[in-house]
Amino acid sequence: MYYKKEKKQKNKIRDENYTENDLNRLIEMAWQDRTTFDTIYELYGLTENQVKKKMRSLISPKGFKRWRKRVQGRKTKHKSKVTHKVIKFQGPW
Repeated sequence: MYYKKEKKQKNKIRDENYTENDLNRLIEMAWQDRTTFDTIYELYGLTENQVKKKMRSLISPKGFKRWRKRVQGRKTKHKSKVTHKVIKFQGPW
């Protein structure tokens, strides 16, 4: 049990360091079909479950339900299931 508590504290510290721009970009990437959860993990250090929790707190309940319905079971959100080659996320910058 001690290990789990220590792990939770690490995640909380990491989550608090995001700016408003980072959170907006995270929401945008989570909504995009071609951006995998693996890419989000590489950029922000958030696992799929952490992205789900973050989205629940960042968007409205109705928006979250729409997002979950859209993302659930979608092959393009998982790198191992993607048929196209994912090299690197290419943002608008």
